[in-house]
Amino acid sequence: MFLLVTRHLLLVTAFFMSESVQSIPPVFKSETVYLPRVASRPTAREWVRHAALFALTVLTTTLAGGMLAVNQAEIEPNLAVPAHWFDYAPYIPTYYALALSNLIKYALVHPTLFAQGATFAAALLAILLAHESGHYIACRRYGVAATLPFFLPGPPGLGPGTFGAFIKIKSPIPTRRALFDIGVAGPLAGFAIIIPVAIVAVLTAHPEPTPINDATSGLVIFNDPPLLRLLAHLLHVSLDSVAFNPFYFAAWIGLLVTSLNLLPVGQLDGGHAVFAVLGARVHKWIGRSAFLVMSLVAYLGWHWHGAPGGFIYAVLLFVMLRVRHPQAEDEIEPLGRARQLVALLTLAVFLLCFELFPLTIK
Repeated sequence: MFLLVTRHLLLVTAFFMSESVQSIPPVFKSETVYLPRVASRPTAREWVRHAALFALTVLTTTLAGGMLAVNQAEIEPNLAVPAHWFDYAPYIPTYYALALSNLIKYALVHPTLFAQGATFAAALLAILLAHESGHYIACRRYGVAATLPFFLPGPPGLGPGTFGAFIKIKSPIPTRRALFDIGVAGPLAGFAIIIPVAIVAVLTAHPEPTPINDATSGLVIFNDPPLLRLLAHLLHVSLDSVAFNPFYFAAWIGLLVTSLNLLPVGQLDGGHAVFAVLGARVHKWIGRSAFLVMSLVAYLGWHWHGAPGGFIYAVLLFVMLRVRHPQAEDEIEPLGRARQLVALLTLAVFLLCFELFPLTIK
């Protein structure tokens, strides 16, 4: 039951990871002289608030890792199946609370389960922290006021234990270069952490034991993104029917989140990059095209792979298309050859992360 909704929450997670920006009217001319900006430092109260959210997310992702690792039969609550549909209203929260309680009790007796959950949490949060730190450091470099990363804890077992993380930008973006750098810094920093996590995931992969019965109804298959397939090929490792591996699932989620963030739509990271490189008009039409493609992918994912979760993200993309992208104060400044090469690198990262159909549900 827990794995069947992972896809839906992961799609929402990716939506949160793009930084929030304010719309800036294009009232400045290119010859305007800008004084160096210095963003204010976080206060002690802000550090405490963000650290508390991070600590809570550590707990929820650790429990989520335990939910993924444990044999579901070990924590299955002993509850009678509701006789009527309206009985599911009290049944579902009761079932979840008992399953979570059983997991904690089981982990106390089996410390290796807790270790697997903690490993999953450490790997996943390292990816998310690197992603948001990339955005934050780029903001500091350009004197753009931004919050520390907000980590959003999620219900364990109903996803990865987090809805992701984000920073909120509180002042205008000064130049095209600043917009580009802030947009791509997060995905590139996160991808730099994904690579070693993915290598360890492939090296420690081992096959899932053959089930006793042949029942496959409700079976969730995590399809491998291109980076994992490439590493498996280079390291001569088979990823067919991989048993739970905390590094694998952390890398899989990190790759999914990165690919969705790099879609060239709205205020996603990919949208920022396209807006900075190609301008507002091209950004608008590429965003609409990406929405249509993802809507088609959502339908095919449901029709061919039994996974309807893609429709959730298609709806979110449609909403983002209705939100005007903020403009930099100076949009005339050229990006330069170095950033054009970084743009190509970012495109390569997207292609290594993006899997058309992440899940198959039989």
